[in-house]
Amino acid sequence: MDFRYLGNSGLKISEITYGNWLTHGSQVENDAATACVRAALEHGISTFDTADVYANTKAETVLGEALKGERRESLEIFTKVYWPTGPGGKNDTGLSRKHILESINGSLTRLQTDYVDLYQAHRYDTETPLEETMQAFADVVRQGKALYIGVSEWTADQIRAGHALAKDLGIQLISSQPQYSMLWRVIEGEVVPASEELGVSQIVWSPIAQGILTGKYKPGQAPPAGSRATDEKGGADMIKRFMDDDILTRVQKLQPIADEAGLTMAQLAIAWVLQNDNVAAAIVGASRPEQVESNVKAAGVRLEASAMQAIDDALGDVVVRDPAMTAKTAPQARVA
Repeated sequence: MDFRYLGNSGLKISEITYGNWLTHGSQVENDAATACVRAALEHGISTFDTADVYANTKAETVLGEALKGERRESLEIFTKVYWPTGPGGKNDTGLSRKHILESINGSLTRLQTDYVDLYQAHRYDTETPLEETMQAFADVVRQGKALYIGVSEWTADQIRAGHALAKDLGIQLISSQPQYSMLWRVIEGEVVPASEELGVSQIVWSPIAQGILTGKYKPGQAPPAGSRATDEKGGADMIKRFMDDDILTRVQKLQPIADEAGLTMAQLAIAWVLQNDNVAAAIVGASRPEQVESNVKAAGVRLEASAMQAIDDALGDVVVRDPAMTAKTAPQARVA
């Protein structure tokens, strides 16, 4: 495993980070989830990303149990706050001071830890003053409940404003967690340049585009049984934007490129996002331990310039690059 600094900080994280969105507490039974976490640890992954909203807090509980007994100082545990949790009451959502301070306590209890290494704003809250949000985050850091602060799916302007307030408050906003893959490159135009200027790294989710970039979905064919595209608990909704025959046809053209590089298509996809110097880690999930074992082989891989160009040529105009998509796909009001 290779490790990278997270933003302009001294914190190092594993460039393959294990995430449990859409799996733990939902798609995968607890024993299988624990086996995946054990596999991650065995293969050198030290960084684990979750959120309170995943399976309505169950994912944090599963991760906490799976990591119990590990040396805490050897791990980097990340979680997030914003989306509704619990019964979804009027204050069970957003980035108000009330919700942040209550949510961190709940997350720490479920994760069975005294602190998280990174506490992230899971989306931007249009209904709470940013000053209130950042002051609450600063208090969480000063209380020793989080070491660093990050954001997820914020625009470049929102990151700039949040970073400036964090600096004034004497805390470190060091990361952004956006969607990023060969097919979804919307951060490259604005978010990455702003982040490079500010000393903020990307921790990217969905580097395999919900499984599309594995090549297992074939144009004109029904999705494989048991795949994410058949999951009615949320997976199918997330993947549907890519379930287009033109996209699937282009993706099949990546197989020879992966073969030439000696990689699986999933490994190629993960290695591709890690070529971006502003990316500190690629988040991967798993429903089986062997998926973890395969994914970690993308660590440390450097793709030739010719391979990067071949990928661009294969995918052509199905790649989404519009920077405005970050704002367009963000909630315009709190979801309760």
